[in-house]
Amino acid sequence: MKRSPIYVVLLTVFVDLLGFGIIIPLLPFYAEHYGATPVVIGLLTAAYSFMQFLFVPFWGRLSDRIGRRPIILMSVFGSFISYLVFGFAGSLTVLFISRLLAGFMGANISTANAYIADSTSFDERAKYMGMIGAAFGVGFMLGPFTGGIMSKISYGAPGFLASGLSLINFILAYFRLPESINSKSESSKRISLFNISAVKEAFKIPAIGSLVMVFFFYTIAFSTLYVAFPLFTGEVFKYGAEANGYIFAYIGLIGILVQGGATGRLVKRYGEKALLITGVALLFAGLTFVPLIHTLTPLLILITLLAIGSALVTPSLNSLISKYAGEGRHGSVLGVSSSFSSLARVLGPFWGGFIISAAGITWPFYTGSLMLLAAIFFALKIRKISPPSTETPEVKATSE
Repeated sequence: MKRSPIYVVLLTVFVDLLGFGIIIPLLPFYAEHYGATPVVIGLLTAAYSFMQFLFVPFWGRLSDRIGRRPIILMSVFGSFISYLVFGFAGSLTVLFISRLLAGFMGANISTANAYIADSTSFDERAKYMGMIGAAFGVGFMLGPFTGGIMSKISYGAPGFLASGLSLINFILAYFRLPESINSKSESSKRISLFNISAVKEAFKIPAIGSLVMVFFFYTIAFSTLYVAFPLFTGEVFKYGAEANGYIFAYIGLIGILVQGGATGRLVKRYGEKALLITGVALLFAGLTFVPLIHTLTPLLILITLLAIGSALVTPSLNSLISKYAGEGRHGSVLGVSSSFSSLARVLGPFWGGFIISAAGITWPFYTGSLMLLAAIFFALKIRKISPPSTETPEVKATSE
């Protein structure tokens, strides 16, 4: 396998999440500067994921038709424009436009996963999916720290930095990223933006429906932590934003170590299905017992379980989905799974805030545990279902 294109893709994911991480921590303050209420801030935060939910499947289907390279280039250039708009925003309306545009053009992750699936053999796929997760984690770790420093200049300054990084990424990808698929889809069907049939077709593939539902319930459960965890540690441990920042950095570090170094070896020894079930089980244990502890040591132990669980689940899911999808459908099927994940990232934080107001600070953890039980149920359903085929000769030759 030619490794340099793979690392260009990993850089694309890193820069995308670095930009996302730069923006997210200061977004509420930027919105408040223009008079936004908490409800409006919630809508602004969800706008990005909502647009991804609607449009990522379209970009995935289009990448099967015209290739991965043009979609990745277009997405990176779109990020450059959206961050530039964010930096120049002079009103709440323009802020909304920047985040809606970023979500609309945000095809990086699903198309990057499809690129990896095209370019790797079955045996090494989970390893490189794990490396995407590691690039994701590094970008998301460094982003908030960088955004916090740049915000001392102005609220728009982090947007200009993210825009510049995206432009550099676009130039590098333009010159260094070749196409990953040799034979593009010959279908003459018109590709529409909102294609419910693509979801139906994906769910007809054995095991895909169950895997997508694992992704959906896992993401809802984990995304509630972005709201619930800081509030919980603030109430129980009296931790502020700085302490919670260290905790999330620790979670990211564990994810990097597991996904970047251990995933490939673990998959060779145990397989993706076993790692998927183990990861969801670790997340279930962590969420269930966090509300019951009141001292630091058990908190760190449970946080470690959560971090390891999440680091095992994501690359295992993406690898399994790409295998069950079969050749020629990586973009479409991974787009559908990313769309459901984006929907879950819209629902999770809203649910966390609502259930805290309605029932108390511990209930996001308990309801998250119920979501993970549903994820375990769907994960167990695929144990005896084998992928439809191995790899194509072209991919095998490339990997060799």
